[in-house]
Amino acid sequence: MRFVWMAFAGLMALMVLVLPRLGHRTPQSKSVKAPPPTSAFASLREPPRPGLAARADSLVAFGLAQRGTPYVYAGTSPLTGFDCSGFIMYTFAHFGVAVPHSTALLIDVGRPVPRAEAQPGDIVVFTGTASTSTTPGHAGIVISKRGEVPLRFVHASSGRREPFVKVSQVEDSDYERRFMQVRRVLGAGEVTAARPKSEPATPRKTPIAALPVHDVPVAATAEVLAPALPQKLPTKKYAKPAKAAAARKATAAKKRTAPKTTAAAKAPAKKKVAAKKAASKPAAKPRVTTRKR
Repeated sequence: MRFVWMAFAGLMALMVLVLPRLGHRTPQSKSVKAPPPTSAFASLREPPRPGLAARADSLVAFGLAQRGTPYVYAGTSPLTGFDCSGFIMYTFAHFGVAVPHSTALLIDVGRPVPRAEAQPGDIVVFTGTASTSTTPGHAGIVISKRGEVPLRFVHASSGRREPFVKVSQVEDSDYERRFMQVRRVLGAGEVTAARPKSEPATPRKTPIAALPVHDVPVAATAEVLAPALPQKLPTKKYAKPAKAAAARKATAAKKRTAPKTTAAAKAPAKKKVAAKKAASKPAAKPRVTTRKR
């Protein structure tokens, strides 16, 4: 019995010493991860946001729906036709994004991105077709996914064989030589306007000193009233010359007194004229007839 009480007392002492330590455990400190370093090009390397990607896909689908529309210089409508910048302006305007209708200005819209990071909805700019051209002359809308090779784009081509909206690729084509830059228009802020050109500073004009003004007294002049004009001017009647009036009267009197010639009076005169014509004609020779035997 003594051993039982000793075992019980030892167990109680053990419980008194161990239980307080179990109840006061110190929580382990959690390690806090440091944020990744950011740089000026971090926004370019990040994948597109879900909402922005959906908008870019819709823009690409709308641009692909215009395939087959004929190429027309300065065209901006699918009813009449497109040129390269007109096609881009029409497609982006459908989604409320304004871009200029000029390839020379498209090189300044949005922000530049590396060619390897081009994504759907970006604008790809090329030089002209001439081998010596170094200025923007053509543009299209990227339809390839980020990092996809070859880089494909939809554009309004002015080629002789296929002058309409179609899909082309940069690699293994003449566009490889003409490639200039990729511009990203869709994104935060959507910088779509071209950079404003700096206006030349106008020279400041020096003000001209005002000349002194002298008051010159003017002598008072008496008013000179003009004579009133008559309401009706007198008209003068000119008398006709007397000689002309007398000649007219004499001619009228002769016409009244002259005898009237009738058809009966004219008949003898006609006969005399006919007799003279007959006398003036030579006499007709007698006709000799011979009888055949």
